[in-house]
Amino acid sequence: MVDTITSTDYKSTILVTGANGQLGSELRQLSLKYPAYKFLFTSKEELAIEDANSLREFFEKQQVNYCVNCAAYTAVDKAETETEKAFLINADAAGFLASTCNDHHTKLIHISTDYVYDGTSKQALKEEDAVAPLNVYGWSKLKGEELVLNHNSSALIIRTSWVYSVYGNNFVKTMLRLFKEKESINVVNDQYGCPTYAADLAQIIMTFVEGTENNNEYNGIVNYCNAGITTWFEFALTIKEFVNSSCKIFPVPTSQYSTPAKRPQYSVLDTSKIKRILNINIPSWQESLHKCLRSYSEINN
Repeated sequence: MVDTITSTDYKSTILVTGANGQLGSELRQLSLKYPAYKFLFTSKEELAIEDANSLREFFEKQQVNYCVNCAAYTAVDKAETETEKAFLINADAAGFLASTCNDHHTKLIHISTDYVYDGTSKQALKEEDAVAPLNVYGWSKLKGEELVLNHNSSALIIRTSWVYSVYGNNFVKTMLRLFKEKESINVVNDQYGCPTYAADLAQIIMTFVEGTENNNEYNGIVNYCNAGITTWFEFALTIKEFVNSSCKIFPVPTSQYSTPAKRPQYSVLDTSKIKRILNINIPSWQESLHKCLRSYSEINN
């Protein structure tokens, strides 16, 4: 059954697909601060967005003003062998959803990734920079972007990177587990990017929703991540310092850490566009990491 946050008199209805993932879970938590909106949270079992007929039936029964598509196939390495599944969810389903939203005059906010870039740049990547994914996951997400914009010219796509949260599976929670299990670990030190706290991204999404309510037009592609640049190794060190772990962390090059899927070496996102559009300041990745770790500590203690 669709999980609904209820109230008495709503401004609008917001559908969140992929509601059990990191971003969907953060939106669920954030929804408590937005009682003026009706939220519909759906898992893949409750709403299979790769089924065009199911989508149409859902939208005919529910009057949806906004759809935040958090549903995605995110197993980057598995995607190398599960290509069809990755493209079905990340590309075909995104296209079905965009078309359905267009037919029902629903504002679509679709989440994409830094993996659409090839990682050869040495400067922060802008939305209009060339895209050339290195792996199947990146290609499936890029195809999803293309289908979304082809089927729905009013859709907004948010590219983000290195997402983590107190919910779901992510780098931060993996580090916290390994710190307890291992005396030492190796972490890649030659991939550069920007961590993104999913709670911050959830707030950005609601800022776009509220702006749209005030008749602002947001469409096309924008980048969002926390401020600053780091490596996975430096990211791990900062987590270690915060939790005061005794685990030793050693830097290693990507060449010593083989994975089925190639990763971009440099995928730092330029966020000047979204800052200008929303007139916002973006917190540093260190500030947001500390916020997340405090929340994690409160939940698990």
